Amino acid sequence: MKSYKKYFIIPEEPIIVYKALTNETTIQLWTGEDATMSEEAGTEFEIFGGAICGRNIEFIEGEKIVQEWYFGDQEEESIVTIKIHEHKKGSSVELIHTNIPDEAYDDITKGWEEDFFGSLIHFFEEE
Repeated sequence: MKSYKKYFIIPEEPIIVYKALTNETTIQLWTGEDATMSEEAGTEFEIFGGAICGRNIEFIEGEKIVQEWYFGDQEEESIVTIKIHEHKKGSSVELIHTNIPDEAYDDITKGWEEDFFGSLIHFFEEE
């Protein structure tokens, strides 16, 4: 199991970034895929048309999202923590993803950079 930590600068204020990550309709806009999301701890979610699924653990509006991502039968939970901070260019987003299966690590990290946050940044740049 591996962990991944990275910072992303997103050209929008923290509350808007938070809503883009937690609002089902907005997620569908920036991913171009179906999404199921609820801003309620304990609920299941699916994004990118079900390619990513898991369970919501914690929400602090405008500041923090904690989720468990599912990778089949794995002993340790794979936890994603997203912290959003104000930044002079909009928001600084700190991503910490723990317990990524070794065989999925390269695909997951590339997905974070290109598909997930890459798409979100592009979405706000195009507004």
